[in-house]
Amino acid sequence: MPEYVEQPGSGTSIQERDTVEIPRRFRVLLLNDHYTTMDFVVYVLEQVFHKAPQEAQKIMLNVHKNGMGVAGVYVKAVAETKIMATHTLARKNGFPLRCSMEPE
Repeated sequence: MPEYVEQPGSGTSIQERDTVEIPRRFRVLLLNDHYTTMDFVVYVLEQVFHKAPQEAQKIMLNVHKNGMGVAGVYVKAVAETKIMATHTLARKNGFPLRCSMEPE
């Protein structure tokens, strides 16, 4: 059972937490294909994942050379939203770019 501690001078009490749960984080992976242009991958990294141009170039080259690259690490809901935004943007521009996520 949680303890309640009196705040000095406030006349109110707050609840102390016994433990703090840290949300699980997920890596968002960009997957290489033979159709999506490098420029578009950089654009996605800058617009959806808010990467600086140099970092976006580095990640794009990693995707190109290794078949995948980490676009970012987020809590589950944010990772899912970024993946959906990437897929939507890619489809609107005629590219088959895909993302996936994996637990960190």
